[in-house]
Amino acid sequence: MTHEAHITVQGVPIRYRDSGGPGMPILLSHGIGGSLELWDSQFSEDLQAYRLIAWDMPGHGLSGMGEQPYDADKFARFAWQFLDALGIQRLVLAGNSLGAAVSVRMAGLAPDRVAGLLLANSASLGREVFAPFRVMTLPVLGELMNKPGKAAVERQIQAIFHKPSVATAPIREAIARNVHKPEGGKAFLATLRSMSDLGGQSKKAFSHTLGILRAMQVPVLFVHGRHDTVLPLQHSVAAHAITPRSSLLMLEDCGHTPQLEKPTEFNRELNSFVSACV
Repeated sequence: MTHEAHITVQGVPIRYRDSGGPGMPILLSHGIGGSLELWDSQFSEDLQAYRLIAWDMPGHGLSGMGEQPYDADKFARFAWQFLDALGIQRLVLAGNSLGAAVSVRMAGLAPDRVAGLLLANSASLGREVFAPFRVMTLPVLGELMNKPGKAAVERQIQAIFHKPSVATAPIREAIARNVHKPEGGKAFLATLRSMSDLGGQSKKAFSHTLGILRAMQVPVLFVHGRHDTVLPLQHSVAAHAITPRSSLLMLEDCGHTPQLEKPTEFNRELNSFVSACV
């Protein structure tokens, strides 16, 4: 039975949702500034055979702040500590945006514990990124642009959804809560600046991510919304071309958050993918 709880990891309270399913565990990791609600559509009958675990990463959602700033590698190390605390050894990793980049780094740290990777609109695959994110890496200007308020909530919704109407009331409430999280804005900017600069995503960071993918020995499924304005589809296309045992799903009429924008298609593909990984 699905339940939500907190567990303390390295002194940081972490909120998570656990479906309690009997099958392969799947860790669901959200994007920058997000929270576990962005995986609401996966906690359905479609995927009840698996043990789904969505979490709020440090500095996000209803989890504690931890030792900021966090970059993809630091999140990855923490994620393994979180899974150790839950007693989970081997699993499938699924992530969206930053969460996908974290998933790749997790696989690089402990490849024997990973049965497969689903990377949805992954960050850290190339230089290009949403122009406002590049500007927000600048001191002072980033703080002004990231100031909490209704406008900030609407900007985030406009950015991550091709059609903002798919953002239900609970999703809007979660996004508003995340935007107004005390110290959340500081954590958002710290993570953003650790992985990007005015020119785009860090070359060092995405080169490292691509290096891990080139050596990947487990199945990898890239998913990308064709109308993503945050991270270009071409990043996933190029990463797929260099990743052994990989496949690519392009979703039409979909933006940066395919698991919410196209839940039926996404869940069907996730189900098939995990079945092949078991």
